[in-house]
Parts: sequence; structure tokens; C-alpha cells
Amino acid sequence: MLETLLRRENALVAAALFVLILLAWLALLAGAGTGMSVVAMSGWWLPMSLPAGESWPWTPYYWLIAFVMWAVMMVAMMLPSAAPMVVLYAKVVRRTDQQAASTEAPLSIAAFASGYLSLWIIFSILAVGLQFSFERAGLMTMMMSSRSAVLSAALLIAAGAYQLTPLKAACLEHCRSPAAYLANHWRPGPIGAWRMGLEHGAYCVGCCAVLMLLLFVGGVMNLVWIAGLSLFVTIEKLAPSGVRIAKAIAIVLIVAGAALIFTALLVITD
Repeated sequence: MLETLLRRENALVAAALFVLILLAWLALLAGAGTGMSVVAMSGWWLPMSLPAGESWPWTPYYWLIAFVMWAVMMVAMMLPSAAPMVVLYAKVVRRTDQQAASTEAPLSIAAFASGYLSLWIIFSILAVGLQFSFERAGLMTMMMSSRSAVLSAALLIAAGAYQLTPLKAACLEHCRSPAAYLANHWRPGPIGAWRMGLEHGAYCVGCCAVLMLLLFVGGVMNLVWIAGLSLFVTIEKLAPSGVRIAKAIAIVLIVAGAALIFTALLVITD
């Protein structure tokens, strides 16, 4: 009876994560609008029209919209790869204390997930500040992608080089070993769960934050680019050959960045 109940409740946790991920992606689809360019878009994140050649003013409302846009993107992109950890935590927390399973467990599961997402919310705030700086420096197009070959090359090379660092390897290994993390970092109760989620989120940010900066290369709201990065993050964390794939992509990113610099130099010399 208990096993059946646990399976049912774990299925509910998985279903809740799926719904949250689905809602985030639907919000991104709605936010991208229906037009072929930013000027023509009508998504929730750009509700106003804009004359060609102008940029949106950074009013408090626009700052808020930009933050929500980034936060929704991070939920849509990062939660799929974190879902197995949350589901495993849900299984473990219900088995560690059967009495608490009926009272504290649901709150602990929510606290663990919210702790994880808190780190990506903080990253979203920093990303908005970086977007503002790039726009004010004239480095961003109206499609919110880099207009500078040097900036694009620097971000590509930085992301590729970071993929090969010991810090990246350590963070990725942690993200690929959810059972080991729970065994080594277990804390009881909802507060302990939130701290565990926060620590797991810190490892995840350490693993993927530099990759997320590639959104400035392909376009902050380019759905194909967002989906591609999300897929890669999920593969490197969950696939059996994820570590080898991560290193292979690192080489691709570095070569792409070098090619951009070489092309830019050719244009200058011409």
C-alpha cells in the first residue's frame, strides 16, 4: 500500500514539473510574438510598437519585463535537466521519515525546487544588467543579439574555453550525480531542503551560466537558439556520453569564435 502511494505521489511530482516546464515554454512562445521582426512582434514581453531604427527605452516597466523574460527562459531551459534531481529528492524525502512524508514532504519538495530556481532568478537579474550594458554600448541589435563580431567571438571562445576548465568539470560531475549529492548534502526539513536546492542550483549555475551568455550571440528571444542551448544542457547533464559531448562542443565553440575573428579581420583588411 505504501509503495503504491509513493509511486502515485512521485508521479504527481513529475507531472507538476512537466506542467511548469510546459507553461514556461508556452510563455516563451507567446512572448516571441507573431511577427518576422522585433518591430512587428506583439508578444507579452514587447507590448508596444517601435519605429524602425529605434530601441526600447529602459523604463522601470521595461526593466521588469526584461527580468520576467529572462526568468521564464531560465525555468524553461534549466528545469528539464534538473527534473530528475527533484524527482529523486521527492522519492528519498518520503522514505526517510514516513511520518513526515504526509506532512512536511510536500513542503520540502517545493522548497528544494524553489531553492534551485532561486539561483537562476539571481542569474536573470545579472543577465538583465548585462543586456542593458550591451545595448547602451551599441553592441545589441533590435533582435537582442550581438551586432559585434568581436563580442560574439569573445562569448563563443569564453564559453568553449570554460567547458574545458576543472571548475566546469566539477560542476558538471555534480549535476550528473544526483544520488551522490543527496547522500553527501542531506539536510532534514523544509529549510534544509531549500538550502539543498540552493546548493544544487549553485553547482548548476557554475556548470551552465557561461553557456547561457551565448543567448546574446544568437538572440535573447530566438526560440531556435533557446531550444538548442536547452537541449545541449540536458544532454551534457543526463546522457551517458554527456561529458565527451560537452568537450566536443567546446572545440566547436572555440573554432566558431576564432572563425568570426578571422572573418572580421579579413573585412577590415579589405
